[in-house]
This record gives sequence, C-alpha cells and structure tokens, in this order.
Amino acid sequence: MNSIRNVVVALGVLASAAAAQDLVSRVPFDQAATNLEKQLQESIEKLAALRDEIAAEKVPMSKRLSALELELQAVRADFQAKSRLLDSRTLDLGNLRTEIKLRQDEAAYLSNLLGQYVNNLESVMHVAEKQHYADAVQAAKLAAENTAAEQSDVWKAQVGLTAASIDRLLDAGGGARFPGHAADGAGLVNQGTFTVVGPLVFFRSTDGKVVGSAEQRLDSSEPAVLAFPDPESVKNADHMLANVEGVLPLDPTLGNAQKVAAIDDSLLEHLQKGGPVVYPIVGIAGLALLVALLKWLSLISVRTPSRKSLTQLLEAISQRDQAAAKRVAEVMPGPTGQMLAVGVEHLQEPRELIEEVMYEKVLANKLKLGKWLPFIAITASSAPLLGLLGTVTGIMNTFSLMTLFGTGDVKTLSSGISEALITTELGLYVAIPSLLLHAFLSRKAKGLVDDMEKSAVALVNQVAKTPLRAELSEPQHPDDEPRGWRREGPSREQVQQLLAEMLAPVVERRLDANQGRAQA
Repeated sequence: MNSIRNVVVALGVLASAAAAQDLVSRVPFDQAATNLEKQLQESIEKLAALRDEIAAEKVPMSKRLSALELELQAVRADFQAKSRLLDSRTLDLGNLRTEIKLRQDEAAYLSNLLGQYVNNLESVMHVAEKQHYADAVQAAKLAAENTAAEQSDVWKAQVGLTAASIDRLLDAGGGARFPGHAADGAGLVNQGTFTVVGPLVFFRSTDGKVVGSAEQRLDSSEPAVLAFPDPESVKNADHMLANVEGVLPLDPTLGNAQKVAAIDDSLLEHLQKGGPVVYPIVGIAGLALLVALLKWLSLISVRTPSRKSLTQLLEAISQRDQAAAKRVAEVMPGPTGQMLAVGVEHLQEPRELIEEVMYEKVLANKLKLGKWLPFIAITASSAPLLGLLGTVTGIMNTFSLMTLFGTGDVKTLSSGISEALITTELGLYVAIPSLLLHAFLSRKAKGLVDDMEKSAVALVNQVAKTPLRAELSEPQHPDDEPRGWRREGPSREQVQQLLAEMLAPVVERRLDANQGRAQA
C-alpha cells in the first residue's frame, strides 16, 4: 500500500511541476503561483481523498489477504495430503501389479500343469476307460486349445476332468461299470458292459457270448477282448459280470502271462520264422549228427589188444620163437593186431622193412579211422556262415519292408528281424556241438592210432634189443631154404644208429601232428 501511495504522490508532483513550467512560460509569475497553490491544494485534496480511499480499502483487503492466506494454507495442506495419498496409491498400484503378475504366473503354471495332467491321464487310462471319459477329456483339450475362450471356462473344463479322474480312482477301488464296445477274437465289435476292478478291466457283451479281460491291441485305439484260457473261468466270469457277485478269475500278471503264452512258438513255428536258410542249416546239422553217431559207434567197436597179449608177443620175439609170436599176433583183435601180425610175418626181414610194412598198416587204418570226420569239421565251420547269410537276407527283407511301410509299424518289420536272429541262432546251435563232436571223435581216432604206433614201436624196439638178427645162413646152393638164425654181437654205435633210424619216422609224424594241431 505504501508503494502505491508514493507513486501517486510522485505523479502529482511531476504533474504540478510540468504545469508550473508551462504557466511560467505563458503567464506572469503571480498567476503562476496562484495556479500552483490551487493545483497544490487540489493535489492535496486528491491525496487526502486517495488516502481516505486507501484507508477505506485497506481493512477489507487485509481481511481478504488473511482469508486468502488461510485458504492458501488449507490448499497447501490439502495438496500435501493429496500428494501423500497419490504416492501411497502409486505404491499400492505397483504392489498390486506385482501381485497380479504373480497370480498370472501361478494361473499359467496351473493351466500348464492341468494340461499336462490331461495328457498324462489319457495316456494312463485303460483303453476301455477312454470311451467312458472321452467327453470330459475332449472338453478339457478343446478348452485349452481355444484362444477365444475365457480363462474361467478353460479352468472349469480342466477342473471338471480332474474331478472326474478323482471319481475314477474312487470307483476303481470299489469297482465301476459302464457301457461300451469291444472287439472279440474274430475282430467283430460287440456292445456290452465294462467292469473295472482296480487295475483289471473285464468285458461282457450284451448277449453274454463274449466274456474276457479287455486289453489294447497293438496299433489300435479300440479295446479287444482276451478270452480266458479255460471254460470254468469263462463261466465264473460271466456269472460275476452279469450278477455282480461270485468268483472272478484274477491274473496277477495283468494279462502278461496270457500274452507270453500266446507268442510262445513251437519248434516248427520257430524254424519257419527263420526263412529258407534254415533248411540247409537243419539239413547239415542232421547229417553231421548222423555221421557223428555212426562214427562214434564205429570207434567204440574198435578193439585193442590187451597189455598181457602184447607182453606175450614181445617175450616170444625175445625168445626167437616166430611161430609162437604168430599165434599170439593172430589172436590179437582190431587193427593193432593186424598190424602186429604183419610185422611178425616179416621178422626174418630187415628191421627197416618190418617198420615200413607196419607203418603202411598204420596209415591205412588212420585213413579209415578218420573217414567222415572232415564232414563234421566242415559243418562246424559252414553253419555260422549259413547263419550269417540268413542274417543278411533277413536285414535286407527288413529294409525292403521299411521302404514299403515305413518305420512306424514294428509288427511288420518283426518278420525280417526274426529271420536274421533265428538263422544266426541256429547256425551257432549247429556249429558249437559239431565242433565239440569233431574234437571228441578226432581225439578218439587219434588215440587208436597212437596205440597202434606205440605197439609198433614196442615191437621194433624188441627186435632191435634181441641179440639175434633174423637173416639167412649162407645157402649151399641157390634153392636151399634158410637154415636158422646166426648170433651176431652188434656194437654200441650200431645199436644207437638203429634206434635213431627206427624212431626218426615216429618223431617226424609226432612233430607233423603237433604242427597241424597248432595251426588248427
């Protein structure tokens, strides 16, 4: 207010000064003074009026200013309160958004969990139960896949299936019955009633002709009826399923025993699955077994001379009694007796000749004893090769079927796989016994040959140890017969040389035999 007043006064003074200067310039000084006084008086009056006006307006304006200041304080207090409220609301809004995000994540997790539960529930359901719960499962799946549906509707469908699954567990413990259809053994679809008792599901057709446990066939979404193995079980199950009382056949293996029994093949069926390669394998196996049996009978029928008879023969030779040696050798059985008899007949010949004639007999009997044994060895080596051939053909058939039908149908590919495995199995079944039989029979034949060689060496050694050598006395004329034996005393060096020459073929044969076995 003071500033306004000062401004007004300054303006009045300036106006008066300007007017006075103007009057001075135009009127005389007295008149100018009068005018100045008059103007001063007017200015004073105006100033007084202005002061009165200011004083009159000062109080209301002060009151109004006080009121405005009070109002400003109130507004400021209200502004601070609203600011605090806004901050609190902003903080609450952030917390609410965080809470909403958490709830949305929980809802998405529960939705995914329920979706997985729906898929898992359908996978663990029995094929017969899928007919009964098909509507609830389909509704839950369609609701989850429908993007335009409300979340509450999706939850409602999924929770409805969860409630149905809980009812399913409760019903399975005490038993549940529901209508449905199933295929019998001939593939015909029959309407009837399913009965669920724990993990077991039974089916009875409406006419009562089809009764059995319900199972799922391979590559089929429809239940199939597996008939009971005996009529008594069929009768009891029919009475139980029809009247809900009685004795119910129970399979602790949940039908696995019947499935295993159904795929249990006979020997002929097992061989037929092996394909055409099985026939040569079975053929050579039968021939090898027949040859082995006949060869074993022939080997065990070979008689060998006793130790006593061999001792008598050597004593007769040591006593230079050729007639007695012939009698003893003629009664000796088997090829060994024949060999010794040939050796005794040539006692009057040189030692080398005796050894050669006996060795000739040994070779003849060795070939006879080893006859047909190579066929068993060939069987032992060729059977795995035939099995490998069957494996290759079976795998080729499997790939051919895969080219035609793809890899989805395992049952279609099982024929080629069975052929490959069965032929390999039969090849090993034939090869291993054939190898053992060949080793056994070869050892048996070699034992007989070794006994002959041992007896031959004993005879030759006895001839060498005898101080008399069978040779002709000097004849009187060319037609004279030998007169007897002449005593001769060989030196030590001659005896050693004779023994070395006599044993050399035997040692060489033994070395050749050992090398042959090592190479085999």
